[in-house]
Amino acid sequence: MAETRSSGFTLIEILLVVVIIGILVGVALPRLGGRKRQAEISAARADLANIGTALNLYELDNGSYPGSLQALITNPGGAQNWNGPYLQKGMPKDPWGHDYVYTFPGSHNPHGYDLKSLGPDGVESDDDIANW
Repeated sequence: MAETRSSGFTLIEILLVVVIIGILVGVALPRLGGRKRQAEISAARADLANIGTALNLYELDNGSYPGSLQALITNPGGAQNWNGPYLQKGMPKDPWGHDYVYTFPGSHNPHGYDLKSLGPDGVESDDDIANW
């Protein structure tokens, strides 16, 4: 009588594959974690550039920068040559869900404006991303 051997994977082989996959994931995740933060910072810088362009267009049309960022979306009433909305999709929030901080005249740019994101912690600190 001939013995028949069924084909398939043994429990040891399956466990070995699971361990190898676990090691690969353990090596890859820390590398990807740093990319997320870099992507958030890049997104905040892109938002600052887009808002800055909208502010410059507003200033070009009206002769002065607005008192608040809301003037880029709705006519503040005192702007005679308002050709907005200057931001088509409304006012963006930074990648961490906070509002961008705008001051005119700026303390860092006294003849212009200051625009910044408060960064991941949402408070003024060293991780802020700004236009100066």
